[in-house]
Amino acid sequence: MTFNENARIDTSKVQRRRGGRTAAIGGGSLIGVIVLYFASQLLGVDLTPLQSAFSGGSNSSSEQTVALDECQTGADANENDVCRMAAATDSLDVFWADQFESGYRAPEVILYTDYTESGCGTASAAIGPFYCPADESIYLDTAFFATLRTDFGASAGPLAQMYVLAHEWGHHISNLTGQLAQVGRDSGAASGSVRLELQADCYAGAWVRDASSVRDAAGNTFMMPVTQQELADAMNAASVIGDDYLQQRAGQQINPDGFTHGSSEQRGRWLMTGYESGATACDTFSVPAGSL
Repeated sequence: MTFNENARIDTSKVQRRRGGRTAAIGGGSLIGVIVLYFASQLLGVDLTPLQSAFSGGSNSSSEQTVALDECQTGADANENDVCRMAAATDSLDVFWADQFESGYRAPEVILYTDYTESGCGTASAAIGPFYCPADESIYLDTAFFATLRTDFGASAGPLAQMYVLAHEWGHHISNLTGQLAQVGRDSGAASGSVRLELQADCYAGAWVRDASSVRDAAGNTFMMPVTQQELADAMNAASVIGDDYLQQRAGQQINPDGFTHGSSEQRGRWLMTGYESGATACDTFSVPAGSL
């Protein structure tokens, strides 16, 4: 989806960090990063702090918060990934505030480069975007969008990028409703972790459904209506981070017992469920296993 050029962006809802912790890379580090990347994706656990064991290097930190002065309007969001995330944050916040009669609070969205610290441990480009319930924050390295394109073959168009943020926001909604706290670290095709991830996909679709009617503080609609191509891009982004797809890319046999996020087909289908039926259709925890 594209933004209306005259939409105004409230950048106070986003924090941008630069100059995060970096690792000195030694021999064999590339193999280590690849191993940790796929292991983290498949296990749902951030293993990237172990990178120094592969690199033989050391870590240093010199991080600062940088203002988003270049992100003022929808026109800026259409041209710049960081501004797009800031504008999508504004839209998602307004949308979800309207879905709650009470008890809503926005997550903090933190855009960073390479590494930063979170309430759930180290956030890194290798693990990808995630939601941390401990500090109710979403962590996203915008370089992840290039990874989607180059490593996974996703189109990573504007809506595909915003789907990633909307999915993580969905985890925050599950946290507010208490469903996230009910999920353990089990795996399997009908596990709580799969149901949680599919719910986040559904919530993302619910936002896409109504995004073109969400208005900024001045009354301007944030976004233009979604096109079929943009929707296809988002579906593509969802499919390439399905458990079956990731297992195959890691050279493994497809093993539903090891699923933690859902198959490619499930992720795309639940995204469309939210898009077609709205947030009230996203109770994946009450769905029989055979209907997931």
